[in-house]
Amino acid sequence: MASKKPPFTDKDKSLRNHFLIAMPGLVDPQFARSVTYICDHSEHGAMGIVLNHPLGITLNEVFSQLSLDTDSLSANLPVLAGGPVNTQRGFVLHRDQGTWDSTLRITSEICLTASRDIVAAIADDNGPKSAQFALGYAGWNAGQLEEEIANNAWLTLEADSSIIFDTPVEQRWAAAANQLGIDLNLISSTAGHA
Repeated sequence: MASKKPPFTDKDKSLRNHFLIAMPGLVDPQFARSVTYICDHSEHGAMGIVLNHPLGITLNEVFSQLSLDTDSLSANLPVLAGGPVNTQRGFVLHRDQGTWDSTLRITSEICLTASRDIVAAIADDNGPKSAQFALGYAGWNAGQLEEEIANNAWLTLEADSSIIFDTPVEQRWAAAANQLGIDLNLISSTAGHA
């Protein structure tokens, strides 16, 4: 008699509130040397925000595009390339401060908001004090992320909010790997299975 695969349960298998750390062999330019924060993960797929690939523009340019006048302290913060899906849409990953129109509560500390009101609040220096703005997101269909992990594309690690909000963008990939005690620069870009 064949064993029946148990149903997906958030408690056992979800990577929500985890980092995906790109292995050196992952050469896709969207994800090479990236650390991605998983915002949601279920039997239907996964969604996350790449935390360390700046687009080369600042929040000031987003404020200008949205016709928001500002002299915000956040105006010079980098805008991240959150992933290859829906790249014209903005997402704000932030600590839980304030109430916004379209917010996904990921943990008791971290939220993802995709509504204009939070951007306007940030422009007025009334938004969350700890926030990362990204255009686009990373998405995986059902089973796709699990397959990529099995193929050694990613290391996984429970997320640390200080890496998201307090670590400089260019240091996040190494900082996340360091939490596992790994120097990714010492790992071969070719992987094998024993």
